[in-house]
Amino acid sequence: MTKKLLQHLALPALIMLAQGANAQSPGADNTRNNQQDRAQSAPTADQQSNGTADLDISKRIRRSVTSDKALTTYAHNVKIITRDGRVTLKGAVHTQDEKTKIGAKAAEVVGADHVANQLTIASK
Repeated sequence: MTKKLLQHLALPALIMLAQGANAQSPGADNTRNNQQDRAQSAPTADQQSNGTADLDISKRIRRSVTSDKALTTYAHNVKIITRDGRVTLKGAVHTQDEKTKIGAKAAEVVGADHVANQLTIASK
């Protein structure tokens, strides 16, 4: 590469570095949400049980959700937290229909009385 081209490419990178040093990145950070959930005794993703039965429940629900191609990527990526056979669904989906479908998929695995559907509808 020529010296002029290298200088042309380096300038935007230097500007971004300088701005990044003075500003916080607006990346996805759920720390505040997780702290609020803990304060309300709501399970968070890091509280998923490592018990064989709970992991199997989460795996079965995840497989059911991701195999449904009618659901959006948002829906495919919801959090499925299982502790002591009780499932909590968290995250955002695009529609009420997706929220209902995912809740029904979890209920098929553990029964409706063992599912806390805390999914939210994201604005488009």
